[in-house]
Amino acid sequence: MLLRKVGWRRGRPVHGTLTGAVRAQGRYGNLKSAVAQVLGLSRARVETDRWIAFRSHFGIESFYCRPGIEGAHEKGGVEGQIGYFRRNHFTPVPEVGSLAELNELVDQWDLHDGRRRIGARPRTIDEYFAVEQPLLAPLPDEPFETGRLFTPRVDRCSQITVRTNRYSVPVRLIGKKVRVMLHASHLVVYDQNVEVVRHERLIAKCGIRLELDHYLEALVRKPGAFPGATALEQARSAGRFTPVHDAWWAAARKVHGERDGPRALIEVLLLGRRIAHEHLVAGLATALRAGALTANAVALEARKAAQTEEEPTTITVPRDPRPAGQPSATITSLHEWRLAHLPPDTRPMPSVTPYDQLLRRHRTSGSTHREGEAQ
Repeated sequence: MLLRKVGWRRGRPVHGTLTGAVRAQGRYGNLKSAVAQVLGLSRARVETDRWIAFRSHFGIESFYCRPGIEGAHEKGGVEGQIGYFRRNHFTPVPEVGSLAELNELVDQWDLHDGRRRIGARPRTIDEYFAVEQPLLAPLPDEPFETGRLFTPRVDRCSQITVRTNRYSVPVRLIGKKVRVMLHASHLVVYDQNVEVVRHERLIAKCGIRLELDHYLEALVRKPGAFPGATALEQARSAGRFTPVHDAWWAAARKVHGERDGPRALIEVLLLGRRIAHEHLVAGLATALRAGALTANAVALEARKAAQTEEEPTTITVPRDPRPAGQPSATITSLHEWRLAHLPPDTRPMPSVTPYDQLLRRHRTSGSTHREGEAQ
């Protein structure tokens, strides 16, 4: 097996530091991910295709333990050390917020466990592993792709189905076949060789995960479908659609109406593809306080928030002289802001003298023509 933290020595795990190496032979039980069928009471097995590809990539020779009582002694040390680790670190079950946090805890426990002595042995686990490490084979230069490949077609709802679950993709991919690499905790969708979206994997069956951003081009043409969109509800649950969004949207509906109000909000959400989420929320809040309910005003205030974060300065804010009840924030339109930031124009003012000469010439020729007719 791939050795990251565990080396194998006479069927027993020898824990240690990061090795980046593999052992030529590994002993296994009858794990379902590797064994498709056990052939009698012998060591012969029918292996799964993915397992054959995995051990072929790392050059591992499989050695399967006998099932039942006859093979119980062949990996007793492994089972004992797994039980020790479970009792000392997974009892009670740790509470974590994500799989990455759990993996980080396991790494810390494993490093601490390397300083332990097993039974009455004279050396620690790390010391034993330091002796065995030079005997291990190096890892291959190229990593092994552990994900599983699917090639679903995007349906008319801009969704793909992977293992009974549905995930959204951008609407521009409707009707196209995409490549999906399914991993243990996430999946990645590719359009040809370009990554287009990355979703957290759904564990339960018949689930659905939607990104609101994937539907904005369609919703801007049909804003009436925006309030009841499932993607909007999921965005609220995930915290991407904040109460500030809702407050700005409510104010926009009062000013622009039930049709143009949602369209204005969708235009603001489209800004999120170029502006960081926290800056966009700050721009929405400032624009809402000033009553500026246009996407241009939100974009301008979001860029101001980004510039303030990039260049922090200490500014003394004077007391607002206006009476209470009036909005304290001021908003400059995007057109005025652009004009104020234009470089000075040093060109001379245009002259109409050449055109005056043409007019005088036209009058002179007209007078001569009239005199000829009179004669």
